[in-house]
Amino acid sequence: MRISCVGAGPAGLYFAIVMKRRNPNHEIVVHERNPAGTTHGWGVVFWDDLLTTLRNNDPDSAQAIADEAVPWSGQVVDVEGQPPLHNGGGGYGICRRRLLQILIERARALGVDVRFESEISELSQVADADLIVAADGVASQLRRHRADRFRPQIEAGRNKYIWLATTQRFPSFTFGFVPTSAGWVWFHAYSFKEGVSTFIVECAPETWKGLGLGTMRADAGLRTLESIFAKHLDGHELISRDSHDNRLPWLSFRTLVNRTWHADNLVLIGDAAHTTHFTIGSGTRLAIDDAIALAAALSEHDSLPGALDAFERRRHRALARVQRDARLSAEWFENLPRYIRYNAPTFFTLLLARRSRLLKRMPARTYLYLRGHYTKLTGRAASPLARIGRRAFPFGSKASRGIFRAEPGTPRR
Repeated sequence: MRISCVGAGPAGLYFAIVMKRRNPNHEIVVHERNPAGTTHGWGVVFWDDLLTTLRNNDPDSAQAIADEAVPWSGQVVDVEGQPPLHNGGGGYGICRRRLLQILIERARALGVDVRFESEISELSQVADADLIVAADGVASQLRRHRADRFRPQIEAGRNKYIWLATTQRFPSFTFGFVPTSAGWVWFHAYSFKEGVSTFIVECAPETWKGLGLGTMRADAGLRTLESIFAKHLDGHELISRDSHDNRLPWLSFRTLVNRTWHADNLVLIGDAAHTTHFTIGSGTRLAIDDAIALAAALSEHDSLPGALDAFERRRHRALARVQRDARLSAEWFENLPRYIRYNAPTFFTLLLARRSRLLKRMPARTYLYLRGHYTKLTGRAASPLARIGRRAFPFGSKASRGIFRAEPGTPRR
């Protein structure tokens, strides 16, 4: 096949790798509009299950990724004014730029033509391709050409957030919550390479506006956030890669769903097809799963329409629960005042249970009472209440490093 893949993120690059490994005769070109080395965000987080998937599909790139990954151990919730709490589990962080470099090098070694500063905004630019893979993100330009077929729906989240980095090391995945005169501000942090951590700041729009974070110059905004999180940063600075008109690039998360993922010979994967909120940490995993599923469907079916139909059915089923969990997780943080008024152990329990549909529908105390009552009656740690709302594994991981077995009960100090 002649394949044009638009977008050199994890989805597009890994699809090219897997397809070339399945059949070296495929002619694959990956187009990326940005210069080489350009990326958004800082580190990405993943678990052992992703490494297993990578090893099963391309051991060479899997080993390179494993060699670069930085492990983090456990989770910490630190609510100002209360002792920090710790819970088990573990995972990995890796520099997003380094991850992409590994995938680019591997794709090229397999014979994939990776072209930077090659913007594809019209389908006519890749008209000679048998298959066009749109891996060009949530704002996909190619998707717009078949919008009547894909029928995308984008919903902006309520909270404001920003991806930053810091030289402070976070050996555990850390949530830090700090009250301000305008409301709570919190961060999600984890190490992703030696001496550098991802530091995502989130708050309600009223807090963001009340603190003036949307109107400050970039340097003043960083200093304000450093002051708010001074205890956690311990003198280390916050770093922003991007700014717009000398303003920090604050965002509202965009949840994207598409009615269908393919039209004619154009197929969507990764963030062009779907997005899941960053609080469940699944973006990279889902992009790679899309790439593998598409390559498998193309290998299993003789006709392109049949392959794309099979791919779409498979991934729609796989994503249904993940997308629901992501919405519940995002809504939990959007309703933080409902939960943060409890003491730290109870708050941590509610944080870990944030993907429960029942928690959303009833008072937190009622939810906790019913779950605790069931546990006392049966002696079982995982109650039906947890399973109905999906057991609250940290960020949805089923990794063998203990996260799969973590029960969202009262954390240990």
